[in-house]
Amino acid sequence: MMETEIIQTGEIKMKNILKEILSISIYLLLVFCAAYLIVTYVGQRTQVSGSSMETTLSDGDHLIVDKISYRFHDPERYDIIVFPFQYDTDTYYIKRIIGMPGETVQIDESGNIYIDGEILEESYGREIIQNPGRAADPILLGEDEYFVMGDNRNNSSDSRDPSVGNIHRNDIIGRAFIRIWPSSKFGILKHQ
Repeated sequence: MMETEIIQTGEIKMKNILKEILSISIYLLLVFCAAYLIVTYVGQRTQVSGSSMETTLSDGDHLIVDKISYRFHDPERYDIIVFPFQYDTDTYYIKRIIGMPGETVQIDESGNIYIDGEILEESYGREIIQNPGRAADPILLGEDEYFVMGDNRNNSSDSRDPSVGNIHRNDIIGRAFIRIWPSSKFGILKHQ
């Protein structure tokens, strides 16, 4: 009788251990799936590399990119967006939207930005643009195209450069939402 009780007690312990392992495995699988869904469809962490968005964003800033809001509304002028560089699969750019779909963008020799023939009143680029690039001639944006620029206008590879060009709506990964590092600059980013 003792042997039967010992065997049953051992079987009960083994069943409890297996239940615990199964429970932890299911929990970890759910956490992994939730993390995957959040990073894929809601938001992701990214790090700024370079000074093209100075003084708004600095080299080494860590951001959370909002990947869900553009599923409900279109990007707006002055939004800071993240998109892939077309010639390198592991490189992403972060720039500010200047021109909207259907608009004509041009930059004159004095560094003024014109949208549909009207000077753009904005305060993000604090320096006179030295090189208008391909925007020296009017650029008509398609119905799904955006013209983007870095805030550090004379140190930015952006839509003025043919290698970047106009950004298509479906190439936009998301909108820079919150700076999480350095902690002294922690906060929601100003777009408008």
